[in-house]
Amino acid sequence: MPLLTAANLSLAYGGLDIFTELSFSVPEDARIGLVGPNGVGKTSLLRVLAGITPPNAGAVHLARGQRIGYLRQEAVEAFARREHTVHAEMQTVFAEVLSHAEELRALEAAMAGGDHGEEILARYGAAQEGFERGGGYDYETRIATVLDGLGFPESLWETPIAQLSGGQKTRALLARLLLEAPDLLMLDEPTNHLDMEATAWLEETLRGWPGALLIVSHDRYFLDRVADRIWELSPSTMETYRGNYSAYVSQRQERWDRRMQLFESTKERLIADIELIKRYIGWRKMVEAKGKLKRLSRELAAIAELGIEGIQGKSWSETGLGGISSLTVDEAWRQIRELRPPVGRPPHLAMHLKTTARGGNGVLRTSDLRIGYPNRTLFSAGPIDLQRQECAALIGGNGTGKTTFLRTVLGELPPLSGTVTLGANVRVGYFAQAYDALHPEHTVLEELLGHKNLHLGEAREYLARYLFRGEDVEKPVRALSGGERGRLALAILALEGANFLLLDEPTNHLDIPAQEVLQESLENFEGTLLLVSHDRYLVDRLATQIWEIENGALRVFKGPFQEYLAVRAREEIAAKAAASLARVEIRATNDRTSQTAEKETRKRVQVLASLEKRIADTEALLAQHERDLQEASEKQRVDDVRRLAEAYAATQRALDERMREWVAISE
Repeated sequence: MPLLTAANLSLAYGGLDIFTELSFSVPEDARIGLVGPNGVGKTSLLRVLAGITPPNAGAVHLARGQRIGYLRQEAVEAFARREHTVHAEMQTVFAEVLSHAEELRALEAAMAGGDHGEEILARYGAAQEGFERGGGYDYETRIATVLDGLGFPESLWETPIAQLSGGQKTRALLARLLLEAPDLLMLDEPTNHLDMEATAWLEETLRGWPGALLIVSHDRYFLDRVADRIWELSPSTMETYRGNYSAYVSQRQERWDRRMQLFESTKERLIADIELIKRYIGWRKMVEAKGKLKRLSRELAAIAELGIEGIQGKSWSETGLGGISSLTVDEAWRQIRELRPPVGRPPHLAMHLKTTARGGNGVLRTSDLRIGYPNRTLFSAGPIDLQRQECAALIGGNGTGKTTFLRTVLGELPPLSGTVTLGANVRVGYFAQAYDALHPEHTVLEELLGHKNLHLGEAREYLARYLFRGEDVEKPVRALSGGERGRLALAILALEGANFLLLDEPTNHLDIPAQEVLQESLENFEGTLLLVSHDRYLVDRLATQIWEIENGALRVFKGPFQEYLAVRAREEIAAKAAASLARVEIRATNDRTSQTAEKETRKRVQVLASLEKRIADTEALLAQHERDLQEASEKQRVDDVRRLAEAYAATQRALDERMREWVAISE
């Protein structure tokens, strides 16, 4: 049974249709990646499924007893009490467990005061069962694991939610959702604010997720690792592909090619049909001409209704268009000429990166390098050597100095020590992730013309290749979205003819189709690349060497990304083994050190055992004195009563002394 079912969903804002008549279901074990161009309605669809935005038509049905968790991009709206600290917000997930814990403490206090009635024991058992069932013994460990995995050091746990940055709020919401473990987890760009380490941790967590996943992401490597099916949302429909992102790319190309071949062959056949009808008329075979024209009219009507792919293998009765009237020959010919290629392939950038001059073989060399600012060293590096047509991927956590290094290579910042040398005839092009080289008050057209003098028609035609068409070219830069600014920056970069490109997060804000075109352009680029990116798919496809900044040092790994990952994995295993060995040695040292203490402990145990036997014997003697004393009292033997009372008192004193001795030794 599906976990969630949607039937004929439609959503529109004003007169603009976002999507229409979408029907689908989400299985219980689904791992779905939702992709499509920016603005196509992916976030809107998640909001409809989450119940935040009502659809204009259609319905969403969630199976009984199932829960949805939704990571929205505007995470601040998800926190009802912003005065909570990060840790307190995570504890809200375990409110029932904490309630059971509080009840257990109250009941334990009551029992310590002597209340051992059946009711209180029953309540204690029920509270204990609820505490264990809710994970009472490990919930703090779960909180610590998730916060650590998503990049929240313990020093941030007591920070109020209100004081977090936007990215930190999103990570805090993601942490809470993972702890809540809903049956369907919907994530909207979950990796946007994660570094590589946190993203890798999230991937492993989601690969073992017990429920269903529906993920919107531009991170293609992430989708490759997590998704087992892809939903591609377009303005007209949503199509399903089996497998991860790479499988989707291959299947999509095959599907596009098949549809285009079908379109071309069908149009070619229809043209042949109309030519035959004309010949029938010329030969005055009017019966044959009318019959052929009627069949052609039905086929054109079916194509208009169902599309070329939709009519394959269907009879006219199945299409519901069997009784249509014949067109005239001219009308049929016009409809054939107006047939358009199948939709599905989104508009894409027509980007070409060309170099105007060939640089030398040695592109970048450094020696004894120290990068940072006068009062702060970010990292140091040994000798670096980057050759022509190589691609170095510079990776590391946020704040480690990647952008600072690029600015040092550009000559905008001097190194704290050492040298940076560019090779002969090297011409540098720079793509800044903040797009800070763009003038916010310029229009798109003015910004382009400021970098190269082109005729207006030529400039407009060039911008159209980057999806700036019509009035879009008159938009001021400050009004552009992040993706639009990225496309404009790429358009300008492609004009420069540089042979050494410094790219700082070039795929940020780009949708997947634009990322794919950029990747293809960079793969075909004849120059040299220095790439800073969290886009592991891009790094995996381009990098010939990896420069990793960690613990204040830059380490060069000469080889592709997958080999680097394999080496890192072996190093982590070796480090864990070494740490485990160290723990064993420490434990052995502690064991040797504590041997004397253990001997003393064994002696104490023996003394306690002997003492406990003497206490038991004394208690038995005291009980016998009590019985004898009672019997003498009943028979009124006064002398015996006096003697037995003295013996009882002496035995009680002996018992008290032995109990004090037992407590002292035990402690």
